[in-house]
Amino acid sequence: MNVFNSIKQSLEEAKAFSKGQGADARVHEIAVSDIDVAGVRAKTGLSQTEFARSIGVAKGTLLNWEHGRRQPNGPAQVLLALISKKPSVVQELLGG
Repeated sequence: MNVFNSIKQSLEEAKAFSKGQGADARVHEIAVSDIDVAGVRAKTGLSQTEFARSIGVAKGTLLNWEHGRRQPNGPAQVLLALISKKPSVVQELLGG
């Protein structure tokens, strides 16, 4: 199967799943506890600007997380949990 057909099949499966069809589809859920974002950033040794840039969020978003006005969720929460366990993970995998 070529890449185009694979993507097309995945999109068709996602569309069917959203309509309640495709009972054989698997949904993966990962429970991640609340994250101390300022503590995670401190482990990396990066400034707020550097850290926000390294994880692809606006500095304002990071400030809201650090000050408790908002909580990261979804992929951001998982990424922060990974960084908490291994602060160099982003630099090692994506850095130059």
